[in-house]
This record gives sequence, structure tokens and C-alpha cells, in this order.
Amino acid sequence: MRTLETHGWILAAGLALAAIGLAQAPQNPPPTNAPTQRPALTTPTVANADSNNRMIAVTGMDITGSSILYLVDTVNYRLAIYQATGGSESTQGIKLVGARRIDLDMQLDGLNDKSTYKYKDLREQFVKKGLLSPSGEPVNQ
Repeated sequence: MRTLETHGWILAAGLALAAIGLAQAPQNPPPTNAPTQRPALTTPTVANADSNNRMIAVTGMDITGSSILYLVDTVNYRLAIYQATGGSESTQGIKLVGARRIDLDMQLDGLNDKSTYKYKDLREQFVKKGLLSPSGEPVNQ
């Protein structure tokens, strides 16, 4: 029961994402012998985000026009990405694009970091200036 309560909102978010994808489907598709032409996007592309004390949810559109939902579990450090597609009945659906534990990712000092100053270099400078203790704690001035 606790699992259902804990993850019930994820199901609700997935269903909402699926509804968005289905709402974008054409209501009267052209006959199969008519040339298929993708209509111009008439509504602005919008991304939304919301969070509570456990999860962050971000929605948007990918380059194919499919709806995307990113879920970040900030307690168990997990990431899941879902894609919803509209269109004809045979192409409508929702799928899990990817998922991963991110607890170790959050412990990295840097990866593919193109910053001018690397974390370890900045930390060393802060320690030398007396702004951080060698253990990394802020020094009260």
C-alpha cells in the first residue's frame, strides 16, 4: 500500500503526459490515399516544472514533437525519462526512454567540465584564502 501511495503521483504524471500526447493527435486524420502533410505547430512549445519534497517533474517537447517527462527522485537519487507520442492510433503511446540511479553522479566533482576553473582548483584557492577549512567547512569571518 505504501508503494502505491508513494508512486501513485508518478502514474498520474505519466497519464497526464499521455493525455497531452493524445490531445495533439489529429482528430480527423486524412484518408490513407491523401498525401500526408504535417501541420504547422500553432501552439507555442511550453515546458513546465513542478516539485514537492521528494520529486521534481519537468515536461517539454523533444525535437520530434513528442512530449517528454523527466522525473527526478531527490530522496533516492533516481532519474526517469518518458516520451509520449500522438498521431494515429497505431503510433500513440508512452514509453520509458531511460532510467538511472544518480546518487554517484551527484558525488562527482566534474565530468566533461569545460569551466575556466575546476572545482579542486577553486577549493584549493578558497582554503589558501582562509574561506574554507581544509576539511571543506566554511570559515566564519
